[in-house]
Amino acid sequence: MDCGRIMRSGLGHNAGLAMTLPIDEARLWASLHELAAIGQYRDEDTGLLGVNRLALTDADAAGRRQVMRWFEQVGLAVRVDRIGNVYGRRSGLDDSLAPVLTGSHIDSVPTAGAFDGCLGVLGGLEVCRALDAAKVVTRRPIEVCFFTDEEGCRFGTDMLGSAVACGRLPLELAWSLVDRDGIAVKNELARIGFLGEVNERIGPPHAYVELHIEQGPVLAAEGFELGVVTGVQAISWQELTIVGKSAHAGTTPMHLRRDAGFAAARIHVQLHEMIASGRYGAEMRATMGRLELAPNRVNVVPGRVLCTVDLRNPDDARMADAERDVAAYWRSLAEELRVSIEARHTARTASVTFSAEVQAVIAGHLRDAGVRHRHILSGAGHDAQEFAAICPTAMIFVPGEHDGISHNPREYSTAAACARGARALGSTILTLAS
Repeated sequence: MDCGRIMRSGLGHNAGLAMTLPIDEARLWASLHELAAIGQYRDEDTGLLGVNRLALTDADAAGRRQVMRWFEQVGLAVRVDRIGNVYGRRSGLDDSLAPVLTGSHIDSVPTAGAFDGCLGVLGGLEVCRALDAAKVVTRRPIEVCFFTDEEGCRFGTDMLGSAVACGRLPLELAWSLVDRDGIAVKNELARIGFLGEVNERIGPPHAYVELHIEQGPVLAAEGFELGVVTGVQAISWQELTIVGKSAHAGTTPMHLRRDAGFAAARIHVQLHEMIASGRYGAEMRATMGRLELAPNRVNVVPGRVLCTVDLRNPDDARMADAERDVAAYWRSLAEELRVSIEARHTARTASVTFSAEVQAVIAGHLRDAGVRHRHILSGAGHDAQEFAAICPTAMIFVPGEHDGISHNPREYSTAAACARGARALGSTILTLAS
């Protein structure tokens, strides 16, 4: 795809619309907060209203139906595939051409804000509204989509829907994944009415562009209005099952214990010491985000622990070194503490570099409009990284306020920043689809 050629000559009479699309800032802002009201809860620590829309729950189903209603009101042709991904299609002059695709997700972590994922979906919807208002018909069709269980909080594998759509995960494997209560993805899709009939494997789009809140502090701290995302770092998720022996807390001497909780604590400390060593580069990240002890009683030595290890690094080789070293550590620890430690990967993706050509389209529009921007690597995973394997792909970041906090009710971006991001998204889509 020669994006430079498209930028020079492809827009024709629509060229004047670049970065001036009639994005309705108030309407975009209102739709973000209307969606955030679905699955809303009050956070006990902050008193703020947050969002809990775990994938394939009743709250997720209600959010899906609301977004589908908005799609239909704009005249998008809606379809649902067999993994529950939802697409809304705006026709082009030549509907036989591959579409330009945009979107993200509307499922959330249990402690979310209003912007993660939702900005990309509702920003894409607002672009279609703006194109309608400007009476623009693009050469290629445009599709706005939201994907199933991007977060991975419920079924253990992030980017689930987009990974199936792009062919990284087989449908049958995705359907068979279960949550903590043993409920399978396929069963929940059927229960909430989103076990679609459309083939889940998507034909390669002409391009995929995703708008997202940064989920970090860089853009706001450095005074940039938008970010052009260069790629996504490598991500590794592992689930550890540590088995020792439950015992009475008062009668069992310390030297006779096989304490699974102590083993988990040692691993957690080791993760931080790995980072502090600097051996894996300054950008290495390690987190133990889930820790469940059994029997979880004040006076009982834990006999079993389920915990998770999240590793991230922009360098694939350094990531592999970290995975190898942490695995060697817990093998040695198991022998020392006389416990068993079993690990399984629940998700693993290599680092992804986005299309230089699509980045150039985005940056060109921002430069021409005088928007302060910088190129930036994403530390979080996104559906875009799946599409980078099958088509030219890039992302646009809007700054996050409050030190860029995300996965938290304090997650925030301004109405002006969201509208600016949607305008950049629309200009990029207009270029790629014209």
